[in-house]
Amino acid sequence: MSEMLIKFRNPEEILKFVRTVEKYPYDMDMKRGRFVIDAKSILGIMNLGLNNIISLEVHHDEWDELREELAEYAVV
Repeated sequence: MSEMLIKFRNPEEILKFVRTVEKYPYDMDMKRGRFVIDAKSILGIMNLGLNNIISLEVHHDEWDELREELAEYAVV
């Protein structure tokens, strides 16, 4: 499992994010506090809120291509 911290600033970013992660066959979860949702769920991510730091957990070892595609959402 690998982890990346993500932050969304507007609903359009969430939609683009979900469209990106849906292309990959492996499981991904997003966590904020005690809430854990499927990273491919638009409504689930919207419930986590905008402008919050969210942990993306990818359950696959080789996700370099996905990491590059999601770089714009990464919290540095």
